[in-house]
Formats: sequence, structure tokens, C-alpha cells
Amino acid sequence: MIVVMKPNASEEQIQKVAQRIESYGLKVHFSRGTEVTILGVIGDDRIINKDQLVHMEGVDKLLPVLKPYKLASREFHPEDTVFEINGIRVGGERVVVIAGPCAVESREQILEAAQRVKEAGAHMLRGGAYKPRTSPYSFQGLGEEGLRFLKEASEITGLPVVTEVMDIQTLPLVAEYADILQIGARNMQNFPLLHAVGESQKPVLLKRGMSSTLEELLMSAEYILTHGNHRVILCERGIRTFENYTRNTLDINAAPALKMLSHLPVFIDPSHGTGKAEFVPAMALAGLAAGADGLLVEVHTEPAKAMSDAAQTIDFAAFDKMLAQMKRLAEPLGRTIN
Repeated sequence: MIVVMKPNASEEQIQKVAQRIESYGLKVHFSRGTEVTILGVIGDDRIINKDQLVHMEGVDKLLPVLKPYKLASREFHPEDTVFEINGIRVGGERVVVIAGPCAVESREQILEAAQRVKEAGAHMLRGGAYKPRTSPYSFQGLGEEGLRFLKEASEITGLPVVTEVMDIQTLPLVAEYADILQIGARNMQNFPLLHAVGESQKPVLLKRGMSSTLEELLMSAEYILTHGNHRVILCERGIRTFENYTRNTLDINAAPALKMLSHLPVFIDPSHGTGKAEFVPAMALAGLAAGADGLLVEVHTEPAKAMSDAAQTIDFAAFDKMLAQMKRLAEPLGRTIN
């Protein structure tokens, strides 16, 4: 349930309503818009005397929340969520570009990649220190050494770092180095890990599972939001379908659908979404046109030699060209890349 306050409701009236809700042992989520304030009731609201609540001073109306995901829904929070990470606004007019190699392979490699993506116009640096791989014989990442290299690259370039956390055991270490914690597709429903990253209060980039519905993605986001951690980015990275020509099927529908269902920022990952480098620029532009708030792209100096996901990684010439195309497309859409 949500309590919609009148446009002229005073702060004292808002707080009295919140206190009444909390007196039932429930929690309150405040959503303060430009016109009205909405109080979201978290918990079993059937115990509330709704006749009394609706007649309190400053209350306009009570509305049920039909979605199973409360905090992530537009009903609880009608306006877009916008937050800052190291001075970079996420969820606003600017489309945020996160770029870098799939995996940190060496100090020299990630330092060069960081410099190159910054020069091209990216806003954040991606790179995996811990790599969950289908084959146990594939490169698994450099671990803490990779995290140190990422941190050094961030300090030199000023780019915030996005890197994946795989389990609760390594979370404190990853959180020490990373600016954004990435939850990969395989861990989207790792509920203990979702609780833990929520408690960490670090920004989270939550990737959609390859066989998960949009509602399941939003329910996973709810686990993080329940800990008061509201800096959550939803990421569409392709789903598994009957088509096997591409690695996955990038669900472009997800961008406008998630923007309608939720207030959280939505990013598109065209690299994992296609698995083929030649399709990445087209799908990046499609994501922008569909309303995505950001992109997550894999870039490497020599993609053919990349130790992870070589087939879907673009080189810097393609990255430069792609960003130039995105800048031209962004303007008529009322967005900006710079």
C-alpha cells in the first residue's frame, strides 16, 4: 500500500502519518516528488486501520500496490531514480558508458585500456578480476591482484570501477576496490549475495539472468533495496532463446518495459547480448533508441588475443566510431553522451 499525501501537506503532517504506520511495526519508504510525497508501506499492511489513516491531516488517498516488487516499482517511487557515483550522475539525461576488457589480464593491459576508454569518452571502467566461466579450464581471473590493477587504473584516470563480485566470501575484498559491484547473470538469484551487497551500501549493477523474466529481475533488485541501498542499476544482457546464431538474444524490449515498471536506471549490455563483435555497435544504438540509461561494452586493444570473450569484444577503432554514432543519435532523443 502507498499513502499519497496532498500537495500542500506539511512536513509535520507527513511525519505524523509515518509515525502512525510505524506504530503498527511496519516500515515506511519516502518518495518525495516535485508535486507530492508518497509514503510506501513495507510489510503486511492488513493490520493497519485504513479508515483512520485516510482521514489523517494531509492524506489525499491510499492505494494498493499490486506488484510483488514494492520498492522497485513505479507505484512506490513514480519519478526516475537518479544518483551519483564519484560525481557521475546515473539515470538522468546523460547516457553513461561503461567500457573495458572482459577480464583484467595484466597491469599493462588494464592501464592502457583505462586510458583508451577515457580518451574515447567512456565514463566508467569495467574489468573482471574474478571470472565465472562455463569451463573450469578457462581463465578464471587474477583475483586480488586484478583488483589492485583496477584500482590503480581508476586512480590514474579518475574513472570509477565496475567489477563482478561472485560470492559473500570475497565481497568485502571486492567492495574495498570497486566503485560499483556487479552481480552477474548466474548470480541474479543468489539471494544471500543479494542481501549482502544490499547491506554493503555500495552501488550495484544487477544483470538479468539468461533465463529470467523481468519480474524475476525486479524481485532480485528488491532484495537489495530492502536494505536501504537504493543505488541499483538494472542491466539487460541477453536471454537464452531457441536462436543459436548469436550467443544470446538481446531483449531490447526490456529497456522500455523496465522503465515503465520501475524507477531504477536501466543499462544494456550489447556484448553479452549478441556474443558477436560485429553486432555490438548496432545493438548499442538500438539500446539507446529504446531508452536505456547506459551501456556496458567490452573493449580490448587486441580482441583476438583477449583471454575472455574474445568473439564479442570490439577494438578501440570500433568503439570510437560507435560513440560518435551514439552522440549523433542522442541529441534528437533529448539525451547526451558527453
